[in-house]
Amino acid sequence: PEERLSLADSEWSDVHVVTGALKLFFRELPEPLVPYRLFDPFIEAIKLPDPQEQVERVAELVQSLPPANYATLRYLLAHLCRVMERVDVNRMTRQNISIVFGPTLLRPEREPVSLVAGMAQQNQAVELLLAHFDRIFPV
Repeated sequence: PEERLSLADSEWSDVHVVTGALKLFFRELPEPLVPYRLFDPFIEAIKLPDPQEQVERVAELVQSLPPANYATLRYLLAHLCRVMERVDVNRMTRQNISIVFGPTLLRPEREPVSLVAGMAQQNQAVELLLAHFDRIFPV
């Protein structure tokens, strides 16, 4: 039988439990929300010298996502933008959110030689998505 759960139960009152479950869900997907084939193009986009060009290129890449990935990424990032609005209460800056979700949403198919360099770029990509959400995900 299907297990029923209620988010009103006390076990879900700790935001860390919910965030951990969300991260685990995205990490356990057979392929990340940003598909492996788009990992290198995303990283190349954030390396572009012109910030305007970075946003335009990332927006193009996001538009090329499969519809389900696009909708899920848009929904999640919209929520994370709302979380950032409460930074005075939750201390979740754009940078902090990117550190938490960068490696989960965007990861290479094979682990890179330098994990630290790769993670910094993954985080920068998520930071860019959050910073320019309205331009990357037009209504």
